[in-house]
Amino acid sequence: MTELVREKLDLPEGKSKLLLHSCCAPCSGEVMEAIQASGIEYAIFFYNPNIHPQKEYLLRKEENIRFAEQHGVPIIDADYDTDNWFARAKGMEHEPERGIRCTMCFDMRFERTALYAHEHGYDAISSSLGISRWKNMQQITDCGIRAAEKYPDLLYWDYNWRKKGGASRMIEISKRERFYQQEYCGCVYSLRDTNLHRKAQGRPLIKLGVLYYGDEE
Repeated sequence: MTELVREKLDLPEGKSKLLLHSCCAPCSGEVMEAIQASGIEYAIFFYNPNIHPQKEYLLRKEENIRFAEQHGVPIIDADYDTDNWFARAKGMEHEPERGIRCTMCFDMRFERTALYAHEHGYDAISSSLGISRWKNMQQITDCGIRAAEKYPDLLYWDYNWRKKGGASRMIEISKRERFYQQEYCGCVYSLRDTNLHRKAQGRPLIKLGVLYYGDEE
């Protein structure tokens, strides 16, 4: 593991209790360890009804639960309300990655995160989504701020988890823990488009539950 000198993190504006939306264990590993190293009180909120199929959803969720329990961090396992997600995605089936379908998806997940935080005594929310280089960080931040603004007691923490070695550390932790390595963003349309791209390149299609970080070594 690369030696990383972590800066002391503090929640902004005097906030004291964080609810961290997590999309998966690989993206959350570095974020969780950075938060814990700073002594911030927090819990994980796993709400990702976009992930398809259910086999993939369970793989990602169970890895996240395992890592949270390993660190003694509470994890809230929220609903897998796929019907709601597909209803909101209607008409966006052929939108590109990072487009309006992704904005809808982030909005949906952050709205539920913000509601839970408001109802259960958390005064800040954030997400592990932004650490991935495949995501548009500004798009994620805008969605998080929009969700938190509905509650006067709540703030979205827009910390850049990629900086100061965070993105590299994310991969190192994933290899250390041998996390499951998902090969597409998560939704059925991402899976479809990724497989179409692979097929056009003559590459094999995605196989669920096969690839794990560190296997190539």
